[in-house]
Amino acid sequence: MRATGGLNGRIERLCSERHTAKALRERVLELLRPAVPYDGHVFALTDPVTRVATAPHADVPMLPWDRLPETIRWRYLTTLNRVDQLVGRPAASLLGTGDASDSPLWQHVLREVGVVDTATVAFADPYGTWAYLDLWRTTEPFTAADLAVLTGLVGPVTAGLRAALARTFVDPAEQLLPVGPAVVLLGPDLVVHQLTEGAATALFTLLPPDELRAPIPAAAYNLAAALLAEEAGIPVGEPWSRVHLGGSRWVTVKASRLGAEIAVSIEPATTAERLDLFARAHGLSDREAQVIGLLGIGLDTREIAGQLFLSEHTVNDHVKAVLAKAGARTRQVLLARIAGAA
Repeated sequence: MRATGGLNGRIERLCSERHTAKALRERVLELLRPAVPYDGHVFALTDPVTRVATAPHADVPMLPWDRLPETIRWRYLTTLNRVDQLVGRPAASLLGTGDASDSPLWQHVLREVGVVDTATVAFADPYGTWAYLDLWRTTEPFTAADLAVLTGLVGPVTAGLRAALARTFVDPAEQLLPVGPAVVLLGPDLVVHQLTEGAATALFTLLPPDELRAPIPAAAYNLAAALLAEEAGIPVGEPWSRVHLGGSRWVTVKASRLGAEIAVSIEPATTAERLDLFARAHGLSDREAQVIGLLGIGLDTREIAGQLFLSEHTVNDHVKAVLAKAGARTRQVLLARIAGAA
């Protein structure tokens, strides 16, 4: 019997520590492997709103690098066990869900590279969908016990990843240069056709170290694939996603149609986009997010109270609650973090 005793406790302790999202995913995979062996994995962060993957941590040795764009395209065109279908549900395996032939991804890619079964779990909470984990096996199917272990990860790992992203808004140790704007033109098969000037620098910054052999970062492929899924009438979410680039830098990557080609743009996230992400990552209530949004556009306590039909005392209570959740000393520090100016 595979060792699972104590795994939940180790995962919970790990997720309560102050790791980056990348380090947390790496350590979760290390702890998970003895309990649920796998031959390949994709552990991707997602935008909490659109559920489009942003920063994948992947090791799929059976998959040739030149098949990466095709694989991502079919992943979004396959609704079976896709991240949006698993939110709020237990982990699911390909063979346990139904006939593998129902999966275009398996038909067109996985079968050809020797994958026997996959298991997928979504990491989501009331504030959004933060990541998904896809495990691949080339030898034997996943069991009900394997899926139960994966389902048990959802609570602590979701909380750990959300906390890790919340910490990206804290004053960075060093100020990093902004990135973008840049545009990449892709064909329907996601092959790169053209780059705008400066796009190479932006893409290199967007590229995680474990993707250095890929021609462009998987985030760009994911956005283009999300657009294709939307056009096919099976969207995972709107084709845009916010990506953390280190320090307090966040960019927004979007895909749109440009004739027969797909334009993927990369530009610094707006204050509104950062505010929404900040509110979700810190677990703010809708009212707290409203108050901070109005504070950010320059309204004082009296004006916010009038706008929201609240007392000034209640507004101040909301601000204090947000300061406590964010670990910020003053309103000025809080607003600087949201804007990325700290």
